[in-house]
Amino acid sequence: MPTASMVSRISRPSPRVVRGLALAVLVTQALIAVTGVIVRVTGSGLGCPTWPQCFPDSMVPVQHPEVATLHQVIEFGNRLLTGVIGFIALACFLAAWGVRPYRRRLVGLALVMPLGVIAQAVIGGMTVLVNLAWWSVSVHFMASAVLIWLATVLVKATTEGDREPIGVVPPRMRKLLAALVLVTAAVLVLGTLVTAAGPHAGDPDTPRLGLPVPTLVQAHGLLVMAYVLLLAVFGVWLRGARPTKALLKVYGAACVLVLVQGAIGSIQYYLGVPEAMVVAHVLCATLVIIVTALLWGESRYRGPLPEPIPEAAAKQSVAA
Repeated sequence: MPTASMVSRISRPSPRVVRGLALAVLVTQALIAVTGVIVRVTGSGLGCPTWPQCFPDSMVPVQHPEVATLHQVIEFGNRLLTGVIGFIALACFLAAWGVRPYRRRLVGLALVMPLGVIAQAVIGGMTVLVNLAWWSVSVHFMASAVLIWLATVLVKATTEGDREPIGVVPPRMRKLLAALVLVTAAVLVLGTLVTAAGPHAGDPDTPRLGLPVPTLVQAHGLLVMAYVLLLAVFGVWLRGARPTKALLKVYGAACVLVLVQGAIGSIQYYLGVPEAMVVAHVLCATLVIIVTALLWGESRYRGPLPEPIPEAAAKQSVAA
């Protein structure tokens, strides 16, 4: 005869299941940002020239004399990935909803994921309908950046409790982290402007942002240097703050990633922005977003995970 705990595990998802789904959401959100840049550097942005259909009267690619088959496959594949992300995000939300005790913050963060996928799909459709106008591509990437950040916060929420956050580091260090987050956002925004003025538009006929690329690159580089400086100051202060092992590991990862990202950015600029380097640059940018979000999360403590509560109905079923 099954025990109460066995029935409870069947009827309610475990925190481990929610954590696994949250990680899957984070990975796929980062992945679609990378596949999005592949669409752009291969000139496949209008491989499916309409939305939500791929071609008029067709949801899937069809032979067309003016659109290469490879471009259709790349763009349509990116659209299919959006559906996969939406399915995983919905599963994560339902799992978070089913966890007992009910966790309002966890459910709220999980709910943002499927809603964010819908919003991102609409923004992507708008980008196609305005023929990849530079500002629409910038908005599209920044929406992905926000969702990657929130997905990272969701993953962290699956490993911690629901208490009011207590600072792991002194207030001045938390203020420094707030400045680091703002600089990260500024780096990303300016990075999209560099892209908007650069050669990889997603389609050869798309107009570019009429600003000088060298000036934008210099401003972007200065912001990256500001990020490195803030990170260095945080590290100096961290030595006397008695940090947790998790915070130290995330800090080390952030230092390595921002240096790698800076090197990739410099190399791609001097090599004339080759396609592979652009993809690597965006991949590293998604990782920088993740580690910065983890730095923010690990600087606060919300207590241990709440103990699972077996359902009364499950106990009654076993007793019967």
